[in-house]
Amino acid sequence: MDMGALLDSGGAPEPRSLRRGEVVEGIVMGNERDGVLVDLVDIGSKSEGVIPSNEMHSLGADPASKLKAGERVLVYVVQPETNEGQVLLSIDRARGEQGWRILQQRFEDGEIFEGEVTGYNKGGLLANVEGVNAFIPMSQVVGAKPGSDGAQSLAEQVGRSLRLKVIEINRRRNRAILSERAALQEWRSEQKDRLLDELKEGEIRTGRITSIRNFGVFVDLGGADGLAHLSELSWDRNANPEERFKIGDEVKVYVMKVDQETKKIALSIRRAAPEQWQDLIAKYAVGDVVPGVVTKLVAFGAFTRLPGPVEGLVHVSELVDRRISHPQEVVEEGDVVPLKIVRIEHDRHRLGLSLRDARQEAEQRGWQFDDQGRVTTVPDEAVEAFPEEVKTIEGRLEARRAEAATRAPTPRREESRDDSDEPVAQMRRDRDDEPPMTAMAAAMQQAQERAQAEENEAASSASED
Repeated sequence: MDMGALLDSGGAPEPRSLRRGEVVEGIVMGNERDGVLVDLVDIGSKSEGVIPSNEMHSLGADPASKLKAGERVLVYVVQPETNEGQVLLSIDRARGEQGWRILQQRFEDGEIFEGEVTGYNKGGLLANVEGVNAFIPMSQVVGAKPGSDGAQSLAEQVGRSLRLKVIEINRRRNRAILSERAALQEWRSEQKDRLLDELKEGEIRTGRITSIRNFGVFVDLGGADGLAHLSELSWDRNANPEERFKIGDEVKVYVMKVDQETKKIALSIRRAAPEQWQDLIAKYAVGDVVPGVVTKLVAFGAFTRLPGPVEGLVHVSELVDRRISHPQEVVEEGDVVPLKIVRIEHDRHRLGLSLRDARQEAEQRGWQFDDQGRVTTVPDEAVEAFPEEVKTIEGRLEARRAEAATRAPTPRREESRDDSDEPVAQMRRDRDDEPPMTAMAAAMQQAQERAQAEENEAASSASED
């Protein structure tokens, strides 16, 4: 076989020249006085280089001892040829160059990684990632405090390992900008998707409070926040969330709803402790008539709070004995009213209440109502239970009493509760809803009736003749 055929069959590669800044692979041959001797196997001909001790600080203390003969290493070409005919190499610069390549790849992939904070300046944090010195601006540091406390908050981060993401990279300008905030947001988004798939409505989880607002608190369930609305913080709906909770508090929460489309999680702190509701309701029984204060009106009824505090619903059909289109025709938010407990649902933590059924007993105990069924006077028992609420509505009650005094009293109808004959019941409701006839209309109707009677009598006489 001739030499050409030998080369074509896989002989040694053609020799090539080294360039400054190139990163090549070498095999450690051993230590000598000037540094570590390396055989550059990728060059195509036998070529040796040396790594001075001042070019391998990244290996730590006594770096030469950490390079073993036969070990493969990546080296950076500092000088292609010295006066002694050797290639001057650097492990530190090779690791930095490799780090730039890794960071570039992470930037393109949007990868999240861990990095250690090595220092700080007035603008942000410094970090060393894969041998590259990178910068994290203060605006990209989670929890950084601007102003006089900023330096202290940044100093506390030194030595910590942060979750980071490359948001800008420029090798020529030796510029690598990282962000903790972007990494955290993306990580939490991934965790939220995972949690949304894992969470089941009705289960109880442990979380940590991350934010307190006037409408509720946000609870971290392990990478994703859910909202416990103000009405779901405590069985006492008057509790102030800022007085009851602190950021960082660990709480148990009941998962009420998981919305996959909007990626929202509805939580309840009070439902995670149902025994509290049982304790509050223990002193009440079905049939009791107790005072309550109206807390919220909705189209289907009025939510009311009993002394205790426990909240229940007065359905619109349980307000008065006539048909109404909205609860505001009878009650207003803040009204103190008598209520009869008609239902206690222990498993669902609900109370069914009735103002209509409580009225007869309430009148015997000092409550007074106008002809529309609105409370005009509250007895001492209600004042003792809700002193501040009664004081607030004193003007409202006085106005109702004055209005009632100017109107002629309307006899109160007592309807049968038996609605088994629905058509008859509907006729009664329709009849009761008809507006009263004016005096002129009544006189006209009477005249028409008399005229009709006279015509009938005359027709009867003519028939007899």
